[in-house]
Amino acid sequence: MTLDDKKAPKLPPGQILTKKFPVVGEKQPTDAALDLGKWRLRVHGLVNRPFTWTWSDFKILAEDERVADIHCVTGWSRYDCHFTGVPLKTILEYVGIMPEARFVRFEAYSSRRHATSLPLELALEDTWLVHSFDGKPLDHAHGFPLRVLTPTRYFYKSLKWLHRIELMAQDRLGYWERESSYHNNGDPWAGNERFTTGSLRPEQVLQLREATSFDRWRVKRKVLIGLDLEGWEPKSKDLRNLQLKNCNLQGANLAGCDLRECNLSVSNLDGANLEGADLRGSDLEGASFLSANLKNADFRDCLLVAARFVDPENGNGAQVEGLRLDGSSGLLGSQEAYLKQT
Repeated sequence: MTLDDKKAPKLPPGQILTKKFPVVGEKQPTDAALDLGKWRLRVHGLVNRPFTWTWSDFKILAEDERVADIHCVTGWSRYDCHFTGVPLKTILEYVGIMPEARFVRFEAYSSRRHATSLPLELALEDTWLVHSFDGKPLDHAHGFPLRVLTPTRYFYKSLKWLHRIELMAQDRLGYWERESSYHNNGDPWAGNERFTTGSLRPEQVLQLREATSFDRWRVKRKVLIGLDLEGWEPKSKDLRNLQLKNCNLQGANLAGCDLRECNLSVSNLDGANLEGADLRGSDLEGASFLSANLKNADFRDCLLVAARFVDPENGNGAQVEGLRLDGSSGLLGSQEAYLKQT
């Protein structure tokens, strides 16, 4: 793993180091988040004194700088990030925590009311509410005006556009944990805690492998997690809109396949044949294409944050002659350099 081709011994397993601060997940909050005159932070649930902060109220609180490494579930990490804000503990001490409280739930100013949760003990120790990054206010896509920061967990636990904090006796799964099977603990160092276990039984995976139509798996964009599809050669080339997250597609023969609007995030496509495949508009964040055949493939308008096309340490790279990347975004340093040079 590299940062401008320097060794990075502090990286969690499977991460790529970057100096960038990529934008992942939702890009825009609701309008209410951006109007500081109307913005509110409500703290409620198992607290003694429920309270709602205005932005002026919040900015009166004593703040400090927190320097932390951050690790995204899509596979990128950034060292020594300088955030400014307030420890969550300060807020919770003000409202008073009831003895039966065990979990903290955070909800966002977003169209889908994104939420996530943490054990109360962890949140008190590790979580801050931050408004600035590198001395400047967070930009809109990174959580302006206020986001959660919990550095010991994958970054989806650091909710953007914070609106509500609720203390609970029983846990409730957050948006990404519920809709995309992201792991509810999300510890980058504890092994594979990016996703929960595979979402299909072995006999269902076999049905998928042998299918001549994939319509049943396209219904409501069903998310398929952690499937073993190594060496797969689909009987139909129409794979549009399939959601194959964190799947093993090593050595799969997907040449000429229609993979438009697919989600292959954090999937392993090392050694796969994607020659002439159409992946326009797909989410390829954290996907690995080492030694893959990408000749004349179409990756236009794809999300490529932390996608891997080459291992800078051994030069093990994909074949990318004729690969189209117009409109794609998120490439990290060493990967972008490799694609420009080939």
